[in-house]
Amino acid sequence: MSLSTSFERVSLPLEHDFTISRGTQTEAENVVVRISDSEAQSASCSRTQSGDEGAMTGVGAAAPAAHYGETAATVEAVLPDLLAVVEEVDDPHALAEVEGRMRTVVEDNPAARCAVSIALHDLAAKRLGVPLHRLWGLNAADAPDTSFTIGLDDLDAMREKTQEAVDADYGILKLKLGTDRDRELVEAVREEAPDATIRVDANEAWTPRETVEKSRWLADLGVEFVEQPVPADEPEGLKFAYERSELPIAADESCVTLADVPRIADRCDVANLKLMKCGGLLEAKRMIHAARAHGLEVMLGCMVETNAAIAAGCQLAPLLDYADLDGSLLLAEDPFEGVPVPEGRIDLAGLTRNGTGAVER
Repeated sequence: MSLSTSFERVSLPLEHDFTISRGTQTEAENVVVRISDSEAQSASCSRTQSGDEGAMTGVGAAAPAAHYGETAATVEAVLPDLLAVVEEVDDPHALAEVEGRMRTVVEDNPAARCAVSIALHDLAAKRLGVPLHRLWGLNAADAPDTSFTIGLDDLDAMREKTQEAVDADYGILKLKLGTDRDRELVEAVREEAPDATIRVDANEAWTPRETVEKSRWLADLGVEFVEQPVPADEPEGLKFAYERSELPIAADESCVTLADVPRIADRCDVANLKLMKCGGLLEAKRMIHAARAHGLEVMLGCMVETNAAIAAGCQLAPLLDYADLDGSLLLAEDPFEGVPVPEGRIDLAGLTRNGTGAVER
């Protein structure tokens, strides 16, 4: 066998400007990675599925976040070293060895490592002729529905976005907050979506006391839980909020790597993991099991990502309590198809493709 690798940067326009408390995003820059088990490396190879003749190609993608010190440029800078590990090992099934060696070569840059991890898992499962969740022994029926995110905007725009989500039959809405208009915004969304499950995410914008105060009226409005209300560098503030909040607390920016799981165990109810934070699929599974061992519920979130990355997160869905895997749904266009998510339902059972389920259009 001889594995060949390549990568390319893609700029993906968003359906709507996406604003959170830290700023606004108008497009997503992802870096797509391809790993082929043939010297022939082409776009057509990426479409090859298990059982077809010719090369098989695994695809993955990095969705770097400047908040965690990564950009598309830093991903591109380290990928040659990471992909050299893949070519040296030259075995798509040596997943643990590759992920371990990548971490010694590039300690940081988790999104870059994650792109390689996804592509290699995709290729390994394709070679075995199964969707990735089946390779892991997971039951497709256990996958929770994904939420759909409503970014910050003016009141009329948020009402309109909410109505679009309701019309598309998304039953779980995640509302970005972190302004002096938070209550007005939540009330407006609740009016437009009276039957929806609503979760809110402040992205570190509140103080601990503000979190406790807001949790009271958020509970009255039927909100399910609050995600990362306080800054990640204030662990005692997170604990204060957790112990006094009327609603469960989910930790996102406070839960980046495996080592963070025991640190947040007495400071939140839900650990929110992201593939792009932890650096790979094997590490994500370790974090899920560690969170369970510490009595936490588990959510898997995402950045704004192409289906080349989101599809891999969907394969983990049967292990989760909550899913926030709508990154590709926020794009105006995506060069990849992924796991079907009709009305927010992660339809692994309906997936007809092997690997992660990502395939180029």
